[in-house]
Amino acid sequence: MAGRFDPRPTRTTVRGGHVVVPGQARADRSGGLGGRTRSWVPPWPLDLGLVLGPLRRGPADPTFRTTPDGAVWRASLTPVGPGTLRVAVRAGVVEAEAWGPGAEWLLEQLPLMLGESDDPDAFEPRHRLVAVARHRRPGLRLTRTGLVLESLIPSILEQKVTTDEAYRAWRLLVRKYGVPAPGPGPGALVGRGGGMFVMPEPRVWALIPSWEWHRAGVDNKRASTILRVVRVARRMEEAVGFEAGRAQERLEVVAGVGPWTSAEVVQRSHGAADAVTVGDLHLPGIVGYALAGDRDADDSVMLSLLEPYAGQRHRAARLILLSGRTPARRQPRMPRGDIGRL
Repeated sequence: MAGRFDPRPTRTTVRGGHVVVPGQARADRSGGLGGRTRSWVPPWPLDLGLVLGPLRRGPADPTFRTTPDGAVWRASLTPVGPGTLRVAVRAGVVEAEAWGPGAEWLLEQLPLMLGESDDPDAFEPRHRLVAVARHRRPGLRLTRTGLVLESLIPSILEQKVTTDEAYRAWRLLVRKYGVPAPGPGPGALVGRGGGMFVMPEPRVWALIPSWEWHRAGVDNKRASTILRVVRVARRMEEAVGFEAGRAQERLEVVAGVGPWTSAEVVQRSHGAADAVTVGDLHLPGIVGYALAGDRDADDSVMLSLLEPYAGQRHRAARLILLSGRTPARRQPRMPRGDIGRL
């Protein structure tokens, strides 16, 4: 069932999910940094920025970095402990290096994280705009992280607020209560401190004082939802073993976690190709405008327009976002608040 608060966020999280990864052709010049390594050759064109982009929570996300040598760095709390993963592509070969207790787990998960379980061939474009977007983004595949909380907690922080507010809260809380990421960090390549952190463990989230949530700009509803989630963290992570629809049902048992939040999670944790985000302020208008010229479309209209893509609606929505065909803004941006100043 839907969460008691039935939050209606005011933003679209993914926005196409593309992160610029500079110099991918020059990737992997490190020569090894002392971690465990793995090489893997994907049988398809791979665009790290497209595949891993949805995992970044803002340009200053302490758990995600890109470096000038074309590598993507991620710090994760795996089932066996903290881990740092560096991924780069060179001449079609994925070169990965990992550190920390979670290193082996991250390397084992690597193909799934880069879209191995995804099946883009099952997608058939029904609109010219979607077909063109697909043609221009051959490296798009849906990531599957196998981790729930690392997507669930930041998605809760993104309920009902602007992107800047949500990203700021995530950044402040992870830096203050997380642990430094294992390994050398991106600073070993770019000549400065990497500053990466692994998100806090569930028990640490549960012990964050109320005033620290306030300082981070997180209202009581969102903080309370996160506290309820981390108290049943094991049950939440069990949802990784479910199919996406059942996983959403498991997440929505927690008060404050509704369809918007659960969809945002399984898109990342499960690579759910059909988990279209409903309850978003902007996405229905973007889809409606792109496919039917209707910038005032609501969820019901959006779902009707996406019906021909049943089973692949999330992929269709991402391609629409990546097409860049969005309606011009005709009202002021949502004002940014900061309850931490109150």
